[in-house]
Amino acid sequence: MSTEKFNIFNFTGKMKILHMSWMAFFISFFVWFNHAPLLMAIANSLGLDSSQIKTLLILNVALTIPARVIIGMLTDRYGPRIVYSALLIICSIPCFMFALADSFAQAAIARFMLGFIGAGFVIGIRLVSEWFPAKELGTAEGVYGGWGNFGSAAAAFTLPVIALAFGGDDGWRYAVGITGAISLVFGFIFYMNVSDTPKGSTYFKPKNIGAIEVTSKGDFYLLIIMKLPMYAALALLNWKLSPAGVDMYSDLIAYFAYAGLVALFIYELKHVWAVNKNIFKEEVPELHRYKFKQVAVLNVLYFATFGSELAVVSMLPLFFAETFELNPIYAGMVASAYAFMNLMSRPGGGWISDKFGRKPTLLILTAGLAVGYFAMSMVDSSWPLWVAVITVMACSFFVQAGEGAVFAVVPLIKRRLTGQIAGMTGAYGNVGAVVYLTVLSFVDYSVFFSVIAVTAVVGFIVLLMMEEPGGQIAEVMEDGSVQMIDVS
Repeated sequence: MSTEKFNIFNFTGKMKILHMSWMAFFISFFVWFNHAPLLMAIANSLGLDSSQIKTLLILNVALTIPARVIIGMLTDRYGPRIVYSALLIICSIPCFMFALADSFAQAAIARFMLGFIGAGFVIGIRLVSEWFPAKELGTAEGVYGGWGNFGSAAAAFTLPVIALAFGGDDGWRYAVGITGAISLVFGFIFYMNVSDTPKGSTYFKPKNIGAIEVTSKGDFYLLIIMKLPMYAALALLNWKLSPAGVDMYSDLIAYFAYAGLVALFIYELKHVWAVNKNIFKEEVPELHRYKFKQVAVLNVLYFATFGSELAVVSMLPLFFAETFELNPIYAGMVASAYAFMNLMSRPGGGWISDKFGRKPTLLILTAGLAVGYFAMSMVDSSWPLWVAVITVMACSFFVQAGEGAVFAVVPLIKRRLTGQIAGMTGAYGNVGAVVYLTVLSFVDYSVFFSVIAVTAVVGFIVLLMMEEPGGQIAEVMEDGSVQMIDVS
């Protein structure tokens, strides 16, 4: 673990790793959301109707739920350096496919595959945790998450300009293609400039990558329960793509998809049992135990924080346009205030967590999140626009600072499982987005914001069960000796 001073303007040692990490994350979100600001041009070029546009939006997040779990496992097994590099390089392929698409089917397949790049976030969580001590980890993870997440906002501002610069009906193709080229090139740059751990440190790996390890019988059952919402979200996506939703495919295909999800769940249960069956034969020594309830609490909190952010970012321009009768361009600029808060809010949440404790920080931020969304539920056309914008920005602070505080805790639970824990928690953010956007399709904006606020209240209650990370966690070296890692 590097002991050099935390200096954001330093580009050597652990700070170089932090900068390379947030840049990789920035590019992954830049690519993941490269279609959003170009949707109208894409629709006109490919002749898409409104239901097909909505389908592309759904497909963009569909694969990210299982992808974050899978990428988390691969990261723990093979290390962040090779996994992040491979993800950026490989995902440039569907990006180029999307840029070259000349039909809805081709665009849909490419967009679905591009959902995998949204899993890049969990890789950097493990990498940053290897380089920074516990007292700086919240700040470092906050910078990584906040600055990297800004890639989606950067796409909104730069890609339309690039498309206009090339001009014509194919301007959007050049803009999307350039993001793929950036991802491809940076994948090699990342590989050549990053190492998984500081020199002399050990990279602890799980015993296997088939499923996350737990250390008690109760945690085994809790793990299975926490798997269910992820499959429910995928089933919900399938329903939205079926004839009952946007009618992308037939009922027969939808039924096969449901059956596939059931089969996949059973298959995963077999892996969970294979990895953890020993806990039913003998108890895990106290030294090597961790409490999975800590993970479950963080899952619920990320559902409410990042889940609501993904949902709100996608609908906020339309909300401002309809509520205050703004033109689409101006509405988009006003709504961008929500995303801009990421630059400081998420690092701020991590820093506060480092200074004043993980649980107290989360309690305050979760309460603020609930109040913020209740306030947004009351916004209507009678409000002055500037008051509405300030309300949105204040709510955004608590949302994104809460995300930073969540991932200030994730690396402190069990070092060798950090990628898998981050993958599961990150997936819950996408689960939240699917649930909230589905709710929005049935209710008005006021009820939508109120539902998010209520889930934040539920998150606050669940959070009371979390324990403040403290002391040390034990990891076993390759020679069988035990290394103690400080988490407070």
